[in-house]
This record gives sequence, structure tokens and C-alpha cells, in this order.
Amino acid sequence: MPENSQAARDNVAARRAGSAVDTAAGQILDLIRVRQLNVGDVLPTERELSEITGASRNTVREALRTIRTYGLIEPKPRVGAVLADGQSIAVQNFFAAHMDVSRSSFADIQGFRRIIEVGIGDHIVLNATSEQIEALDAINARIVESRSIEEAAENDFNFHMALIGLADNRMLTDMYSFLSPVILRIMTIGKEMRPVLADTRAAHGGIIAALRARDRLAYAYLMSRHLDFALRFLPEEPAPQT
Repeated sequence: MPENSQAARDNVAARRAGSAVDTAAGQILDLIRVRQLNVGDVLPTERELSEITGASRNTVREALRTIRTYGLIEPKPRVGAVLADGQSIAVQNFFAAHMDVSRSSFADIQGFRRIIEVGIGDHIVLNATSEQIEALDAINARIVESRSIEEAAENDFNFHMALIGLADNRMLTDMYSFLSPVILRIMTIGKEMRPVLADTRAAHGGIIAALRARDRLAYAYLMSRHLDFALRFLPEEPAPQT
């Protein structure tokens, strides 16, 4: 029993530490935005960041390490941490990993996806070959073979990414790839709340059937319903205080 109690206390301490680091990382990112720092600009020292955020030096150090992992800052000898000339996907990765998915943010993201994924329906129905549709079906089949929630989310994303690819528009493909960290996080959350992979495969199967039938209305309806489905599993947001 004492060992179990100690393990439980260790787990609680680890969760608290992780939360403190995440909070400090968010505060440092807020500071970068407020001060409008640019690539190459030097961040305040660990001691200064500790005073600004109210976090311990160790917490600030871990927060900086987290931000550095996402390619947003880099250490410079005798200078300190500076904003890195990283790719924009690094920014997206960071905010996706720390984003609090609420009903409103989910609705915004899914609304954006609906514009794209429903909007490309006419083109796909008219131009996708039978071989391409069969390939889409093969990708869909992998969902039920997933061995973890993360793998299931990745297979789900691969289906939608392949669907976007059928639009034969590089800009759309690049845009969807850019949003992949956020979309993958939403898919992961959805599967944690409702881990019934056969349901996802069946929903995709209906979309594929509409493509085979060259039925644009059925495709638009089924895709919209599919994108809205997970909203019911997110908690209601509290009413605003008056």
C-alpha cells in the first residue's frame, strides 16, 4: 500500500509539473507576441522570465525546452535564446499541442474543413477515376486495423488527406497539411471520447459510395454530417457571466 500511495503522489506531482510548464510556455509565447519580437531577437533571461511569469527558474527552463522542441527558439552561445528562423509548421505544432479544444473552436475548425471538403465534392464527383475511389476505400479499411487511438486518428486523417488530394489542387493540399497538427488533435480527442472505429469507417464508406454513384448531393450531405458528428461528444460551454 505505501508503494502504491507513493506512486499516486508521484503521478499527481508529475501532472502538476506538466501543467506549470505548459502555463509558463504559454506566458512566454504571449510575451513574444506582445513585444512583437522578430526572428533573431533575444528573449529575456531565465531569471527575467521567472520574474515575469511568476514561475520557478526550473519551470521556465523546462518551458523554454518545450518551445525549443517545436523549433520556435534556438540557443545562441553567449547570447541566450533567440527566435528561430523556423518553418511556420513549428508554430502550428506548438499551438496544436497546447490548444484547448472547446465547442466553439471545434465548430470553427470543422466549419473551415466543411468549406474545403464539401466544396471539392463537385470536382471529385466529376473527375475522380474508379481507381482513385477504390484507393480511397483501401485507405478507409485501415482505420479498423488501428492498434491505438493515435494510429486511428492518423488513419482517419490520411483518408481525408487522400480525399483532398483528389481535388488535384496543390494549394489545398498544402493548406490541409499545414493544419494537420490541429486536425489530428481533434480526431484524437474524438476517438478518446468515442473509440468505435467501425463507425468512422462506415461514415467514410457512405461518402465513398456517394462518389461511386457520382451523387453530388449525397456526398455534400454525408460529408457535412460526418464533420458535425463529433460535436455532440464535446462538453457544453458554460454560459457567459453577466
